[in-house]
Amino acid sequence: MEIERINDHTVKFYISYVDIEERGFERDEIWYNRERSEELFWEMMDEVHQEEEFSVEGPLWIQVQALDKGLEILVTKAQLSKDGQKLELPVSDEKLNHLPVDERIEDLLDQHFNPNMEESELDYEENLDFLLTFADFEDLISLSKRGGLDNIPTKLYSFEGKYYLFVEFPEEEFEEEDIDNLLSILLEYGLETQRTIHFIEEYGTQIMDENVFEQIRKYF
Repeated sequence: MEIERINDHTVKFYISYVDIEERGFERDEIWYNRERSEELFWEMMDEVHQEEEFSVEGPLWIQVQALDKGLEILVTKAQLSKDGQKLELPVSDEKLNHLPVDERIEDLLDQHFNPNMEESELDYEENLDFLLTFADFEDLISLSKRGGLDNIPTKLYSFEGKYYLFVEFPEEEFEEEDIDNLLSILLEYGLETQRTIHFIEEYGTQIMDENVFEQIRKYF
């Protein structure tokens, strides 16, 4: 896969159909199977993140061009305007418009990664949630012994030898400062993953459906 960093907010990469098939995906799956196209997308984004340190935060604009021998994909992170009320693209419309978009795969990705949002909807979801990954269960045991985490709604999953902790911060229960402090503790032990909770729920195995930290202390 060829990767080109455009700027701090935008990355472009090219992947051939041969490369796609070598990764275990059928070409038809990429066009018509939403879950498999999502899985391939995040696999590519993991590689982009490792090579270019391009982290994914917030909504994405995804432009996909289908070429004869592969796909060219432009991913741009949306930015909030200074008043915090409006999403803006840090790439000019002129630069985006010259890239033809294959509507079939864009529709598949848009359903999950780029939902249409009105400005009024940006005042915001009731719950802020995060999905963290842990390579070693011992890290979860150590984390569970830290104080102040038991009141966070949590679920625990496993997938391909890793553990995934889903945490929610209900708006009515947590102030922004509290969320920042709790997240800093969580991120001492785990990493925020680019996979989605919908993907993990579909393909992973649920280990604990609530009170993860209390249950870990109870059994370990």
